[in-house]
Amino acid sequence: MLREALRGIRVLDFSQIAAGPICTMLLADMGAEVIKVESPQGDLGRSLGPAWVGRDSALFHAFNRNKKGVCLDLKKPESVQAILAMAGQVDVVVESFRPGVMERLGLGYETVRALNSRLIYCAISAYGQTGPYAQRAGVDGILQADSGLMSIVGLPDAEPCKVQTPVVDVMTGNLACMGIVAKLLQRGADGPGGLLDVSLLSSAISLQLPSLASYLRDGVLPERLGSAAPYSAPNEAFRTTDGWVMVAAYMGDRWPRLCELLGCEHLAQDPRFIDSAARTRHRAAMRAELGPAFEAQSTEHWLALLQAHDILCAKVSTYLDLMVHPQVESNRSFINVETPEGTLRMPGFPINPHTENSDRKDHCAPGIGEHTEEVLRAFGISLEKVS
Repeated sequence: MLREALRGIRVLDFSQIAAGPICTMLLADMGAEVIKVESPQGDLGRSLGPAWVGRDSALFHAFNRNKKGVCLDLKKPESVQAILAMAGQVDVVVESFRPGVMERLGLGYETVRALNSRLIYCAISAYGQTGPYAQRAGVDGILQADSGLMSIVGLPDAEPCKVQTPVVDVMTGNLACMGIVAKLLQRGADGPGGLLDVSLLSSAISLQLPSLASYLRDGVLPERLGSAAPYSAPNEAFRTTDGWVMVAAYMGDRWPRLCELLGCEHLAQDPRFIDSAARTRHRAAMRAELGPAFEAQSTEHWLALLQAHDILCAKVSTYLDLMVHPQVESNRSFINVETPEGTLRMPGFPINPHTENSDRKDHCAPGIGEHTEEVLRAFGISLEKVS
């Protein structure tokens, strides 16, 4: 079971809001003991609404399940000493402060490495640990803008548009988790740990691999194309009588087959549309030809017809549709987590979800300092010494 893969690994988590907590949540999902260290004010992510679970946001719960909560004021020397004692006994530290903050607190990489040479220290920041922008703060939307991502999202001639889910945060959290797991493998039974420098900027650039690869080759700035893929056509959404259908019919003989199904057989041999590259160049003309045919029938009509002829397609689903999606239900992509406020539903572990989300009970995000006494005792630290 992947949910037991990191059993025995201990993680000290100082991160806040999204990217770091997503990283450590994934580690916890895979069996690591993740100890979330918060100040008395708590993680800023607790206040990110609009959906709430008691006094905390649903987002906080979604990013912090399966962790233990410890409350320590890192401005107090006795709390710093307690953390140093814990750092000497853990495998991983994850922090997401601005570069230099942990050093000023007396908890920087060089300090803790001197206590524990096997420690893997993952520092997550907006721009990286070094360089001219290292001291700049940044969140998902700022890095969507600064990385170029916002310039390629949305419709032509419209205002700048961000991906509404914090995709840079999610990407950064996943990459940080991957780096930690790789470092654990590299470290092995008796090797050294090391420092991982993971930034939202580098993650956002990685997220744009196809677009940037094309630009770096031909120097042509990408256009905003809405639902369309810039590298193939048709590979985009078309309006129907009651919604939208996403169609990918650019491979092999799917294009002439689509033309036939739409009653536009003549388009298959039109020089403007003879292959995917040509259709990409003449996308507006292609949409003008195909659009009226799609708009003549319902989404369900097109789904049934296109799927019957092996044309890749899908309804442009809302979250309402997602809640009754038969494959999502079969995969067990969502889990129920019990909280003091009742049952909370959230996306679960994404790998082998049909099995990994069925055999293990997930625990809700901790309250501020919920496990302080339990955790300190496990590390041999008296609660009185940090009170």
